[in-house]
Amino acid sequence: MVFFGFPIAAKNIPEIYIFNGGDSICQNLKKINYKFISGVQVIYKWRDLEPRKGHYNFKSINKDITCLKKIHKKLFIQLQDRTFNINNIPAPDYILEKKYDYGIQKQTDNAGKNLKGVGWVTKQWNPNVNKRYSLLVEKLGSTFNNNFYVAGINLPETAIDVEITHPNFCKQYFETTLKNLSLIKKSFPSKQIIQYVNFFPCEWDNDHNYMNRLFKYAIANKIGLGNPDTAPFKNSQMKNSYPFFHKNKNLVFPIGVAVQSPDYTYINPKTHRKYTIKELYNYSKNYLGSDIIFWDAQEPQYTKKVVPFLKSLSQH
Repeated sequence: MVFFGFPIAAKNIPEIYIFNGGDSICQNLKKINYKFISGVQVIYKWRDLEPRKGHYNFKSINKDITCLKKIHKKLFIQLQDRTFNINNIPAPDYILEKKYDYGIQKQTDNAGKNLKGVGWVTKQWNPNVNKRYSLLVEKLGSTFNNNFYVAGINLPETAIDVEITHPNFCKQYFETTLKNLSLIKKSFPSKQIIQYVNFFPCEWDNDHNYMNRLFKYAIANKIGLGNPDTAPFKNSQMKNSYPFFHKNKNLVFPIGVAVQSPDYTYINPKTHRKYTIKELYNYSKNYLGSDIIFWDAQEPQYTKKVVPFLKSLSQH
């Protein structure tokens, strides 16, 4: 199967991209220099890509591409507008000004009776903020859409945990998600586009029809979807995006699901043991219908378990 000039593995043989977090891949080329690995997924924060208003700096992306060329691998750009560390600001300083309603909102975690800050999400639902974000996306598209070594671009998970301050917030958040997807598709017409989707604020079990609408939108507009975690049979996932992936796995393309380091710690409700590498792979491939798996390079699991497992698959 060929997608916009890129060979894509069949549904039963997902492509493997190694997730390298926000670190440059240049110091870790040996970790991905295997025939069964197509490339690497790297996080690039808005704050780093636009250090000053209207002044873009894509040196980090270009550096990674230059290094990947040496071993004939490709890059998946994850454009990050949210963080999960209170000390990690995702947006440029100018976005934090009053004009942009201070640009970011604290993501919170209900720790008992107290709200504990865990990170930040950019206020994409604010039109002034979203306009600046749109300019960044357009600039990225004009720079990298025709670059052979860029395989695609993905947007982070839809789930956020913020204080909801007005009744239309959840609707605005959802509509902005669709708007951003439309712009990404327009800006990167030759690349694979993947939106990570796990949950939407205010929604559980599709009770606002957000999940259903997103999948319909993706199918109609030939946009890929994915999930930031692989946690087979986990109730919170089964009540949200997982059944939609399963139902639409032959309609959505590409489906790109991540295996992140926390996934190793979850307990399989079927076996009552931690998930094995094989269980994570098979569930992503068979139930979720992954065309791409973004696999975390966390050690020691990566070298001791992930690489030998993937190598064994490639030899069949």
